[in-house]
Amino acid sequence: MCAVYNKVEICGVNTSKLKVLTEAEKRKLLLQIRNGTEEEKKRAREEMINGNLKLVLSVIQRFTNRGENLDDLFQVGCIGLMKAVDNFNPDLMVRFSTYGVPMIIGEIRRYLRDNNSVRVSRSLRDIAYKAMQVKEKLTNENHQEPTVEQIAKELDIPREEVVMALESTVEPVSLYEPVFNDGGDTIYVMDQVGDKNDDQNWLEEIALKQAINDLSDREKKILTMRFFQGKTQMEVASEIHISQAQVSRLEKGALNRIKGQL
Repeated sequence: MCAVYNKVEICGVNTSKLKVLTEAEKRKLLLQIRNGTEEEKKRAREEMINGNLKLVLSVIQRFTNRGENLDDLFQVGCIGLMKAVDNFNPDLMVRFSTYGVPMIIGEIRRYLRDNNSVRVSRSLRDIAYKAMQVKEKLTNENHQEPTVEQIAKELDIPREEVVMALESTVEPVSLYEPVFNDGGDTIYVMDQVGDKNDDQNWLEEIALKQAINDLSDREKKILTMRFFQGKTQMEVASEIHISQAQVSRLEKGALNRIKGQL
């Protein structure tokens, strides 16, 4: 058993020899898991899990200063990875790692919460446990995370009790804390936080960001000037030295592509 993360071996796994899948390989395996024969699904699922173990390793780094057993965290993280593989929808224009990282973190946080040495009243812990069960059930049924109001209604208790119970078992964390970086854009805690007026699936928000990132620099500039700076198409046309008709066409095309990906 390893005592520190930078050792080569953890849980008996030689981390230096772990395979890393490309995005194309991941997509192919995910489609096989959904559409293949039972044998193909089983084989693809196993390969998908083994090919993303480094994702688990990258996540548990942020928990190394807690004095927790890394072998235990790795095993718990693998459970989160399996859930991500089983529940990921390959039709969404989202990288698997973008979906998998919060699932792995969530599983580890549940484990740490259940083994927390800080004493929380039994009644609050019971409510929190039931609320998490209801949250997982409603998420699976509706394919999006429920609101606190929906959880409270399902449990038939006041919304305030649900909030208090959940907050009593969660440690504070900075909104600017990075949770994952695979060489592309860093995912921060704030990227996964919604507000009370937004009941949309967080995956759709991530898909929106990626759809915008896929636009050309000119299209991004036009949308920024139009919708964030409040400029008219004529003003935009004058500033970037093209006709108003071209601005209209580029703006419409960019918006249609974003809608298409969502």
